[in-house]
Amino acid sequence: MKDQRPVGIDLFAGVGGLSLGFESAGFDVAAAVELDPVHCAAHKFNFPRTATICKSVVDVTGDEIRAKAGLGKKDIHVVFGGAPCQGFSMIGKRALDDPRNRLVHHFVRLVSELKPRYFVFENVRGLTLGKHRKFLDEVIEAFKEAEYQVLSPYQVLNAAAFGVPQSRERLFLIGARKDCSLPEYPCQNKSVTVRQALADLPEAESYDELWSQDSVAAKFGRPSVYASVLRGSRVDPDDFSYVRKYDRKLLTSSALTVHTELSRKRFAGTEHGKVEPVSRFLKLDPEGVCNTLRAGTASDRGAFTSPRPIHPFAPRVITVREAARLHSYPDWFRFNVTKWHGFRQIGNSVPPLLGRAVATEIIRALGVEQVKPLDEVELGPGYLLTMAMKDAARYFGVSQDVISRKRIPLKQRQDSVEPSDTQGKLAYA
Repeated sequence: MKDQRPVGIDLFAGVGGLSLGFESAGFDVAAAVELDPVHCAAHKFNFPRTATICKSVVDVTGDEIRAKAGLGKKDIHVVFGGAPCQGFSMIGKRALDDPRNRLVHHFVRLVSELKPRYFVFENVRGLTLGKHRKFLDEVIEAFKEAEYQVLSPYQVLNAAAFGVPQSRERLFLIGARKDCSLPEYPCQNKSVTVRQALADLPEAESYDELWSQDSVAAKFGRPSVYASVLRGSRVDPDDFSYVRKYDRKLLTSSALTVHTELSRKRFAGTEHGKVEPVSRFLKLDPEGVCNTLRAGTASDRGAFTSPRPIHPFAPRVITVREAARLHSYPDWFRFNVTKWHGFRQIGNSVPPLLGRAVATEIIRALGVEQVKPLDEVELGPGYLLTMAMKDAARYFGVSQDVISRKRIPLKQRQDSVEPSDTQGKLAYA
């Protein structure tokens, strides 16, 4: 079965939003390259058959990726990923030569070395605006120099148009080897609301266990069509991913956040779709879509969590699982048990349904039949989700300093903690 499916490589994989999007379109994701060991651990848990390469793209070669994925000389059908970039133009100097943008340079290099039939470069919408346009033009020219056609004009796609209950705009740049025909950009108009995404989930604060762990056996409500697909109780005819084995009675990734009674009162008094004036948190409108979920700052910036939306019906911020629902992750998909890492993993990722829409166009251009695998996949061991940075780094045999760390005062940490703090010691179920 596996040999019948086209092969993809995920660069800058994070927790695996694009990996899942491409897998559900019919690809086998043979390898995923990611620098952050905590992200690598979660990716390995969710994609145990993918070769997880915990390394910077700066230090990895096409031959190394092929070797670790066991691909040999096999043709690679697509390389995809979202390279972080500054995008600043410099007078008298190509922006692509700016050391701050070297990750994008190495994305182009790896495409050139791996020679996939197609590539998908994903990035922020801001790359299409103002002075950043010069950098984007240079990226396109670099792909052309690497003997790739680039689908023009590039497009910014909003996840909300592809059945994701969240407004999230992302730039997609698609290219094809000169011996391959260019695909098209996807075009859909499928809307899902916050209510449809969240209404069946149990109220997390009804379970005391979630103050000390991130999962519990719980009673779910009646799901919408969208929610029933994510729960695995309804077959999605457009989903060609591997079925994962998991306990559908568990409410997972749902560790609770402590609020003062004053905060809860303010949350309860805020109108749907309005911003609570003190916290500046948006209270979700159940009949609308979520605002863009963001990752917050990394360890080198102090490890602060971005503002989380207020739940539409409960006087609290949303849980990681609720954020995952709003991002189109299925319920079997798990995140690091620490809320800071969990929200960071979601906020940094492409919604799987948006990724699938793009990947499906690559499948069509390839002219291959989408095949639903018959075998089920066992998820990875639970300890992969409980690792602190130092533990994950040790597991993958890399330095824990690959991600810069910054010490911050305890009083500033609040919920923005590393797994070595109390939130990171949540039990895995």
